This record gives sequence, structure tokens and C-alpha cells, in this order.
Amino acid sequence: MRSNAGLQCLILILLLQRGTSRLEQADTGQCDLPQSQADMNSFLWTIKRDPPAYLFGTIHVPYTRVWDFIPENSKRAFQDSTRVYFELDLTDPYTISALASCQMLPHGKNLQDVLPGDLYLRLKRHLEYVKLMLPHWMSPDQKGKGLYADYLFNAIAGNWERKKPVWVMLMVNSLTEMDVRSRGVPVLDLYLAQEAERMRKKTGAVEKVEEQCHPLNGLNFSQVLFALNQTLLQHESLRAGSFQAPYTTEDLIKHYNCGDLNAVIFSHDSSQLPNFINTTLPPHEQVTAQEIDSYFRQELIYKRNERMAGRVMSLLKENAGKSFFFAFGAAQEQILTHLQKSPQLQLHLPLTILIMSHSLRLPHFPFLLMMIFCLLTYCYQTALVNWKSLVVKRNGIKDSTSIIARGSSTICGYD
Repeated sequence: MRSNAGLQCLILILLLQRGTSRLEQADTGQCDLPQSQADMNSFLWTIKRDPPAYLFGTIHVPYTRVWDFIPENSKRAFQDSTRVYFELDLTDPYTISALASCQMLPHGKNLQDVLPGDLYLRLKRHLEYVKLMLPHWMSPDQKGKGLYADYLFNAIAGNWERKKPVWVMLMVNSLTEMDVRSRGVPVLDLYLAQEAERMRKKTGAVEKVEEQCHPLNGLNFSQVLFALNQTLLQHESLRAGSFQAPYTTEDLIKHYNCGDLNAVIFSHDSSQLPNFINTTLPPHEQVTAQEIDSYFRQELIYKRNERMAGRVMSLLKENAGKSFFFAFGAAQEQILTHLQKSPQLQLHLPLTILIMSHSLRLPHFPFLLMMIFCLLTYCYQTALVNWKSLVVKRNGIKDSTSIIARGSSTICGYD
């Protein structure tokens, strides 16, 4: 469930602003495989009831990169639960179609009709660059499984000229070498959804598509233009070599596997922004950035977490005697904070959450926008890639694509 499996990108974004001294251990390389279960980190919280319910913190990376580091108690809780709930239900075909339709411009308009000419040309040039680089970005394993660069580009960025500018801005952030290389293997959230369906568990969601789409579409046009311009500036600087992204997906994987998310991320005051953000924006643009930042915090973090927590509590109250496993983003600590307030629920919290609940600082624009991208678009695009892979296989174009598509199309309701 890539697009909606929580605010995992918040974790990645906050890594940008962490002091280098705390990174020394992670910089030595990937964590060693734990020698025993006692050495493994756990992002599992238990709601004390009969039977118990579980909340598990997931992460937006290929599941093969983290699965061996997840302890047996978390896997057993998943296996023993009869009902598994995610943020959105991508087993529902309506979810996929609604995610697609909410991104489209109305009345048959194209981006060229709504964007300033110079901004449109910059966007077009950047996408042409990405398309040129895709064959070099793809891994040998991806090529061996039958993925073609043109197909992959069209699966991710196809019909981009018909999309609303804010969704194109988020799409641009997904067209990086690191993200391209991760295509083809389900992320942890999607893998859990596939396994839940294979085990014939009842699956569901605590959110509606509209609740995730409408806030983004609620930005005014000047805010959207500002966000798209800032995103393109960053990617153009990366291409020119004048700016180097201070984070990688590898950082996120290391800290998740090392069990260091709490110490690394949540104890640091993320108001310490890179100079790229703090010093280059003129005052009037800083105001715009702050307005967008505040809007997203309110709509997609505070209100969202409170709403999700309320639905978790309702599900538990309405289904006494049923076992639940909720898989949300590892950074969704505010949901746990809301659940703690309920006198009917007793939440068993590991030490990590006690620290997280007091020390979380949210990222500032544009890193917040990068987080929103992971929350809202990644799963839809991945579902589409896997679905199209299955269609290609069924049409007999390249049978080896079934390796990629197997199981993924089912979870998105296209089997």
C-alpha cells in the first residue's frame, strides 16, 4: 500500500535534519542480522482486550529489505489476527479508480492550458531528462524480469499532461533513481495486504480516498504553482550537481532495521532546515511556504490522525471478540496518543512511543510535500505498474513480467 501506508516519508524527511554525530553508527553500513529474537527491534503495540488488538508500524520500502529484521512476535500477531486493516483498501477497485480520477484536470483541460509557459517547458524538459535516464537507473534485476524503461515511465508518468499540477509535482518527486530501482518488489505495506488476502483474512481501511485527495486539491492555484516551481528547482539543481540530497532510502532502511527510528528521528528538532530552504526564499515566498506547511499539518496530519484513531476505536468497540491487526506508518505516533486517551482501551506501549509522543517535530515545506507524495501517490502508481504488468503478461508480450505482477494485481482488485 504504497501511497497510503502512513507517513513513512515523514521518517525519511526528518532524517534530513538530523545531526551528523547521531548518524555515525548508521553510516558504517547496514545493520547486521540480529543474532536472536531478543536483539530485534519491534514496532508492535498491543491494545489490551480479549482477544488483543495490535498496531504495527510499517515502512515504505521493498519488504525484502526489512522482513528479516521484523521479530517473530510481530509476524505472529499478524498471522493470529482475523482482521487486518490498513489506511486505504486497495483491494477495492473503487479505491484505484477514485485515486486516479481525483488527480485529473476537469473538462478535458491539459497542463499546457493552465500552467505558465516557462514553467510548463521546464517541467517537460525535466520529464524528457528522466525518460532518457530511466534505462541507466533501472537495476539489472528489473531488466531481467522484463521491465522496459519506456513501459515503466508510462506506468508512472503516463497521461501526465492531463493531471492537476499538484499531482504532477508529487509525481516528479517519484521519478528519481532510488524510487525507480525500488519498483517491482512490493513495499512492506503492500506485502502485508497480499499476505492477508492470501490467508483469507478480512481486510479493510480506516480512511476514504476522498479524505486523502481533497486536501491536496484544496490548495489555491498560486500555492500549487509555488510548490511545483520549488520542486522543479530542487530537481534541476540535483541534475546540475549544485545540490545533493542529504538523505537516501538507504538511510531510512538502516534506521528501521537498527531499531533506531526513535533515537534518530523523533528526538531531533526538525526546525533546523537546510540552507536551501531557509536562506534562498524571499520573504513573500517564505510566507507562502508557511501557509502550505500549516495547511497540510492541519489537514493531513492532525485531523487525519484524530480521525483514524476514532475509527480504530469504533471498530474495536463494534467488534468485541474479534482480533485486529492495524498496519499504519511507523511515524503515526499521534494515533497512539489519541488511543491512550480512551478509558476503554489499555495500550501496551514500548519505551519508543513514550519518547516519540513528546518529541515529534514535523517537517517544513517542501519536505512536508515530499511526505505527502509518499502518503498519497506511491501506492496508486505502484498498483498501476503491477496491474499493467499483468495486462502485458496476459497479452503475451513478455511472460516474465508475471514475476513482478504475481499477487500485486489481486490486491488492487484487477484479478
